[in-house]
Amino acid sequence: MSPQKFLKFFPEVRMAFAYGSGVFKQKSHLDPSKNMLDLILVTDNPHKWHKMNLKMNRKHYSFLKLLGPKIISDVQDKFGAKVYYNTLVELDGRLIKYGVISEDSLINDLFDWDTLYISGRLHKPVQQIISSPNDKLLNSALVTNIHSAMHTALLLLPGEFSEIDFYKTLAGLSYGGDFRMSLGEDKNKIENIVIPNLDKFRELYEHAMLNSGEYLHWNKTTAILEQDCSPISVCYHLNLLPKRLLFGIVNSQNYDGRHRDTEEVLRSLAHNQITYPKTVKLELEKIVRSSSWSQSAKGVLTAGLTKSFQYSGRKMKKYFKSLG
Repeated sequence: MSPQKFLKFFPEVRMAFAYGSGVFKQKSHLDPSKNMLDLILVTDNPHKWHKMNLKMNRKHYSFLKLLGPKIISDVQDKFGAKVYYNTLVELDGRLIKYGVISEDSLINDLFDWDTLYISGRLHKPVQQIISSPNDKLLNSALVTNIHSAMHTALLLLPGEFSEIDFYKTLAGLSYGGDFRMSLGEDKNKIENIVIPNLDKFRELYEHAMLNSGEYLHWNKTTAILEQDCSPISVCYHLNLLPKRLLFGIVNSQNYDGRHRDTEEVLRSLAHNQITYPKTVKLELEKIVRSSSWSQSAKGVLTAGLTKSFQYSGRKMKKYFKSLG
């Protein structure tokens, strides 16, 4: 069953996409149909959506169903990464996990990287199930997220690098700082995602890469990229980072009590080729660390203890398998 067909089991949504090893081949999981299917469902009214879904799929919820849709939507919007997951749900013989997020929260994360959670999922190829072509703000946010990922990755990479290394850096932006990557996640996760899906990564980032002007040269024949690492170029990329990451960088450089403005901080940082990649990486990890911990804690509530243990067990099985 294609991901599209699962939507008949849920209330109407504004946007939906499937991601991960349930839809895309990975080096260690060549048959996606055997893996749990991960879905993200975007709604403009979480309270109304959960109210309807409780009538349609009450069994999907943990004990929180006893508290009603208002509490459920509050848990979704006010804690963690502002996404509510129901996991290990069986529909038509397929195990699925679906996350519900409000359109407003998604747009904010795409523009600003508030949590780098769902925006991070969208740094990798996804299978769009429902899109909103007439929603200009949402579509602008989706494009901005891709460009933000490119600018961030370039700040972490040297002057010359392979196309594969570029995609691996992009795929890894939302994993650095995630405690789950050192406990219960496939050790080869990033490579497993990128290598079998090079064409999909190229399709996702090609427009941004070709519109980078003099800052990036891409030789499609050799699959080698060269970038300008001059202070002017670095400052250009720094200025285009998402708001939360940019604020974190500026604050980290004002640790000594000085209150230099953003432009002054970025100009100074751009001249230090050793410091700026480390600073970007560190501040990126802070965002991911915060949201991964809070979302995981929230997952115990939304999944319940039994499903949480079952889900963790599946992750640990993947982890030990990746160790060989």
